[in-house]
Amino acid sequence: MSTAPPIRPRKAQIDRTATALFRSRGFAATSMRELATALGLEAGSLYSHIKSKEEILHRVCFGLAESFFTGFATATFDDAKPVATRLRQAIEAHVRVLTDDSAASAVFLHEWRHLSEPARGEFLALRDRYEAAFRELIAKGVSTGELHTPDAAFAALTLLASLNWLPSWYRPDGKLSPDEIAHRLAEQLLSGLLRTPQA
Repeated sequence: MSTAPPIRPRKAQIDRTATALFRSRGFAATSMRELATALGLEAGSLYSHIKSKEEILHRVCFGLAESFFTGFATATFDDAKPVATRLRQAIEAHVRVLTDDSAASAVFLHEWRHLSEPARGEFLALRDRYEAAFRELIAKGVSTGELHTPDAAFAALTLLASLNWLPSWYRPDGKLSPDEIAHRLAEQLLSGLLRTPQA
């Protein structure tokens, strides 16, 4: 995936404000006029910075997709490590992306449906590739005897669904730090997959 060019400060401010509105009101219910008002701009001035609100949605969805892939690749690149260790690190990397910007994460998870074609199809293809990467890692763990599950695909979907619930309850000012949440979720989710020695 190609690296996107740096976003100028004004455009970054627009993205942050729009993302917060998309999360609280939903993409469809957020108008360009409402976004301009939240930014203290005239609607016409906003169009000098962005073409449409979908441009922002595209940037959020594909930007986070890139972050998820980068996190997974960094967590799993070392084939010398046990599969269970790499899976743990992949789970923790996923959590860190989700908690880095909880508003963007919520928009990524729920508002992608408003992307127009061909972007919508490209986004779904990326999502399928990411799920497949977890599925293949789990299947490898089963083949080496480190993990146990009758269905690697079901295990991967269950794992990701559990993780992706996080933006609905995570609060940056909560009692647990992102690293503590990542560790606890990894422990909880791996407990059902790790093969324990027979008594």
